[in-house]
Amino acid sequence: MKSNKLEPFYSAGVIEAGCDEAGRGCLAGPVFAAAVILPADFSSEILNDSKKLTEKQRYALRPVIEKEALAWAVAMLNNEEIDKINILNASIQAMHRAVDQLDVKPEFLIIDGNRFKPYPGIAHSCIVKGDGKYYSIAAASILAKTYRDDYMIRLHEQYPVYGWSVNKGYPTAAHRNALKENGITPYHRKSFRLLPDQLEIPFVK
Repeated sequence: MKSNKLEPFYSAGVIEAGCDEAGRGCLAGPVFAAAVILPADFSSEILNDSKKLTEKQRYALRPVIEKEALAWAVAMLNNEEIDKINILNASIQAMHRAVDQLDVKPEFLIIDGNRFKPYPGIAHSCIVKGDGKYYSIAAASILAKTYRDDYMIRLHEQYPVYGWSVNKGYPTAAHRNALKENGITPYHRKSFRLLPDQLEIPFVK
């Protein structure tokens, strides 16, 4: 049986932070990002890309990550900020904000994906599917995902018709049908194509 164990670090001997985001493909809500610095001896049998884990596993791992990490932080940009600067720039900016908040300053950043803008004074490397390769990126993916899910569940209480407690703002059939029937909320991303045949969608206060 193949082990799911990830690599402990990308660059040995430096303080390294893994960064990842959650919510890029959503029609509503913010994009979240996390930055995590783990100790060199950190190990986990189940830590992996958050998308490969169950919800129960993600929420079980979150307090372990927060306890074991040398430093961790979560940041977000809301839908209005996303509409102003586009989702790619918002995702990168959210990662920068997360790094800003770290109690320990990293010497190197490893970024999930292939796009990033340099953080002042800290070198970085982009790693495609890095959340399935390195502990710190996987940990960041779990924090970003779970904190964003919590946020969307709270928004669901204001606008239950869209099913955000289940779809978390992603473009499911149920979410799109609710848009057709009810229009958009203040939390929808107006710069996104909310419906395939989109012309003008009424605004719900």
